Amino acid sequence: MAHILVVEDDADISRLLCRILSKGGYEAVPAYSGTEAKLRLEMSEPDLILLDLMLPGVNGEEIISYVRDELKKPIPIIVLSAKNALENKLETMKSGADDYITKPFEPEEVLVRIMAVLRRSGRGNGTAPDSGTEEKLEYKNLALSGSAREALVNGHALALTPHEFEILRILMSRPDKVFSRENLYEQVWKNGYYGEDNTVNVHVSNIRKKIAAADPGEEYIRTVWGIGFKMA
Repeated sequence: MAHILVVEDDADISRLLCRILSKGGYEAVPAYSGTEAKLRLEMSEPDLILLDLMLPGVNGEEIISYVRDELKKPIPIIVLSAKNALENKLETMKSGADDYITKPFEPEEVLVRIMAVLRRSGRGNGTAPDSGTEEKLEYKNLALSGSAREALVNGHALALTPHEFEILRILMSRPDKVFSRENLYEQVWKNGYYGEDNTVNVHVSNIRKKIAAADPGEEYIRTVWGIGFKMA
């Protein structure tokens, strides 16, 4: 599981980001100031830093400089800031950030950017790290690459969360097999299934919507009532 340091002084935004990351399969550690972020970086090295720029005391630009120039660490840094001017983005990227997301943000965008940066850096992707071998799966107009952690429909990338990607990968690996909700939950979340969680249904519904947006005329995932799901 990838560890992400969330440096954000707004408590509500910090809680939202930590909740998004947790649901996406990551372990989120909050820091509410630049000073606290530096202390946490001295204690342990995260897999990625999600960083606000406008922080009390030590600001985001100083944190980037601290990581790159003092610690000399290649920790991926994604800036998440209300500063939306192009010159702000360019300067921040030049100073050592790996990506830049403008507030307000969409949860899906945050997860997709994190997945991409972690993949490029070769660090943990947060879900089933051993499933990313040279696995290439195809079904109708859908192509999935396990090594790239990428799913394409008609050549267009799907913005899947880590858990959604893993569910789709499992279904595509055995397109004729019906996977129960219990089985999918246990494989993806690595926890016991207690029979009352709607998590799998919600994730499958999200996958369907994203695929349908790219290929509306085709069915990909079928519900087998009373059992679970399979490729259509």
